[in-house]
Amino acid sequence: MTEERFPLFPLSAHLLPEGRMALRIFEPRYLRMVKEACAENKGFVMCMLNANGDKDKNEHIHKIGTMASVIDFDMLDDGLLGIKVAGSQLVEVSDIKTEKDGLRTGSCQSIAQWDCALAPQQLAPMDERLKEIFSDYEELALLYDAPKFDCPNWVLNRWLELLPVDGAQKQHFLAQKECTGLLHYLSALIA
Repeated sequence: MTEERFPLFPLSAHLLPEGRMALRIFEPRYLRMVKEACAENKGFVMCMLNANGDKDKNEHIHKIGTMASVIDFDMLDDGLLGIKVAGSQLVEVSDIKTEKDGLRTGSCQSIAQWDCALAPQQLAPMDERLKEIFSDYEELALLYDAPKFDCPNWVLNRWLELLPVDGAQKQHFLAQKECTGLLHYLSALIA
């Protein structure tokens, strides 16, 4: 993907490549974003919020985000728009601008995520614990047609989405060239 401008959707929840998320859309700027993304088959970027950043200067959005596309939508019982999104690839966001309705856009350039070639025993017990979480939380499991519990990148991305750590720590892991830092962190946490 060459550098291109995309709408930004900052959230405290995080979406990473091959991840899925259900969202309730109600703000007019995000309704417009979803409508345009679907009409143009273009998508938008899910961004992590930076609690220490100045919102007026658009520093409240971390610079690594995930391209997202709408894969399903429905009108909810409360009249809000419900959408299901899928993450595809990491992007680096720069030159954030605010449109008159408050929707932010940014120049986005694809970046590579680490590739983890781990043996099955190196992935254990992270894969088993993730299976337990999917078993315990049906709403999470229902987002995925075919979970990839045997794929190291998929498992690590799901853990990074679920971990109760701030966006700055997640950004640190995503900026690494290798998955070993996250792997050691998770191994210590889950053991």
